[in-house]
Order: sequence, then structure tokens, then C-alpha cells
Amino acid sequence: MNDKSWSASRRAPVHNSLETELDYRPSFPEGYRPGIGIVGCGEVVRTAHLPGYRRFGQRVVGVYDVRPEATDGVCEQFGVETVFRELDELLSDPEIEIVDVATHPDVRPALVRQALVAGKHVLAQKPLAADMQTARELVEEGERLGLLLAVNQNGRWAPAWRAATLLIEQGAIGDAVAVTHLYHHNYGFTIGTIFDEIEHLVLYDYSVHWFDITRCWLEGKSVGAVRAFEYRTPNQPPESKAPWGAWAAIEYEDGSNALIRGIGSAETTRPRKLFWIHGSKGTIRGAVLGSGAVPGQEQLELERDGTTTRLQLEGSWHTNGFAGAMGELATAIIEKREPYNSARNNLLSLELTLAACRSAAEDGRPVALEREQALAGGES
Repeated sequence: MNDKSWSASRRAPVHNSLETELDYRPSFPEGYRPGIGIVGCGEVVRTAHLPGYRRFGQRVVGVYDVRPEATDGVCEQFGVETVFRELDELLSDPEIEIVDVATHPDVRPALVRQALVAGKHVLAQKPLAADMQTARELVEEGERLGLLLAVNQNGRWAPAWRAATLLIEQGAIGDAVAVTHLYHHNYGFTIGTIFDEIEHLVLYDYSVHWFDITRCWLEGKSVGAVRAFEYRTPNQPPESKAPWGAWAAIEYEDGSNALIRGIGSAETTRPRKLFWIHGSKGTIRGAVLGSGAVPGQEQLELERDGTTTRLQLEGSWHTNGFAGAMGELATAIIEKREPYNSARNNLLSLELTLAACRSAAEDGRPVALEREQALAGGES
């Protein structure tokens, strides 16, 4: 986003102190460094999980991957203590308190169960499951065993999204009534990979972050229906399988609304993810970056009462986001409480995501939410 995108900042005073008042950075409990074991050691683990944990001084006891070559060099590069050759070895290690399940979605639920049965707290990659029944069973299993199960909705701790969440919670824009997302991306990296085999790739595996943060910003409002549509873009390579274009609209019973639009084959060197949050008393607008995030380039503005406050934020989605999700789980363990990103809290986000997938499969038919919203009484 360039300066021309911030037209309001040229019409009103700009202040730079607000970021010092917002505790948007990842935090970990003082004096407690739980041993972490990571299952799966793909590109995201190497570019986000491990760098984030190392930056914030967390202890990674060991990693495991079904492909031994995937773990090459992690000890030397990231200070990982052990490379486990068998999953059971990782799960039985008494030094490991938290298992970070960072695998593809098809095998994720079974691995989460194994870790819970082994007596470990779990941070599961998103989406938690492919269907609501499986997700609920995992939640209930963790609660039955007295263990914490959190979902790695790391976007909640992307600097601009996290700061926006805190502003909304503080009432900075009054009642949030509309959320709009526009993100530029290119899914060329998925061709020939397992990602290209995922049904509803863009809505389910990628946009789940956008569904999740939207429900956080519109917390407590009842969803009326979700509509979504998928399409192949004109410049999408013919050998790609999954549609790269998608949009989703969320309608709330009080008239609030949200729109998520993904440009799936964008040819741009600035693939920022833009967002606007309109409230009854002001507006928040900003940008986060997805893959290839550059520290220090996330942006946020708050406009209210004729004054625009621009925040200069530190960190990036990849480093802050993944560290923040783990830090919240670690803090919840020591404080003996449910984490903000608990699997139970995440059920409504997953239901929104799956409703969008179902709508897209039926050419955009509005889909109403069912059990999770009913259980929550309009809240999560």
C-alpha cells in the first residue's frame, strides 16, 4: 500500500504514539518455557514456526516428519535439540509439553488425537478439521483429558490485525458494523503439490484466516447467512486444479456485514492484504502481508472525530503470528485457563469457513449457520 492509499491521512492530523499504548506483540509467560515438539517440518515450519519461536526464545525440544529429509539442517539453523526418527519417540519424550501439529489437513485430526492421548497439550494447524463433527470430537477429547487444544489461527497476531482487534475491544470505533477484505495472492506455488488437491483450496485452507479474524472483530453478532463463490481466473494456468478466485459474504442479523475477496492470480510485487473495519464512531483501515512477509511493513490507521492516527507497527505476520499463537497457549497453560485461540473458540470460525465452502459448491446459495451459533447464543 503506498501513500496515495491513505488519503485520509492528508486531510487530518497524524499521530504516532498510539502503537505504544497497544500491547499487540506476542507475549509468553515469564519464567515458563514449555518444551515444544513439532510434527511436520515443511516450508511453513521453516519459514514461520521455527523463526518465530527462536526469535522469542522458546525451546523446541524436537521435530518429526515422515520424510526424514524434511528435517535436514533444522538443528543447526534453528537450535532444535533433537530430530526424532519416529513419532512415538516425540510423543513419549517427557521434556515435551506442547505438540505443534503442522501437517496437511487430511492427517491432522488423527495426529491431534495421538498427541492428546500421549498427555500433551496441542497447537493444531488450521483448519482444525474437514467437518464439524470431527472438530467437536477433538474439542471434547481434549476437555475430557484435561488438556488444552488450541488452533494455530496465527493471523490473530499479525501486527495490524492484532492492533485492530485491540482497538475494537477498546471501543475506538464504537460498534463494528462492516468488515471488508481485499487480498492479492498468487497460488502458482501450489501446482503439482498436495495443496492443489485440496477441495475449496482458497476458501477452506487459505481464507480460514479471514473468516476467523472477521468473526473476532464482529464478536457477539449473530450470523444470518454465508454466501460464497469460486471461479478459475482467466490467467490461471490450465494445469492447476483448484480454482484460484473466490469471494465470500457474511450477513449478520443486525445488518452488519463482511466481504472477503481474494484475487487469486495477481501479478504484483506488492501482494498486501488490505482491510477496512467501519464502526458507528470511526474507521480502521490497514494491511497485512501473507507469505514472504517483510518485518515492519504492516500498516494501520484509525480515523475518528476528524483525526487520523497512523500506527508504525513492528514485526510481520509470519514471525509475530506464529509466536503469538504459541505464546497464548503457553500462557493459558500456566494460568490454568482456556486460551483465546482454543479449539472450542475456533468452532464458530470453522463453521463459517465450511458454510462458505458449501455455498460455493451450490453456486452461491446462502447457507445458514447451525449448531455452533445456536450453542453460543450468537456469541463464540
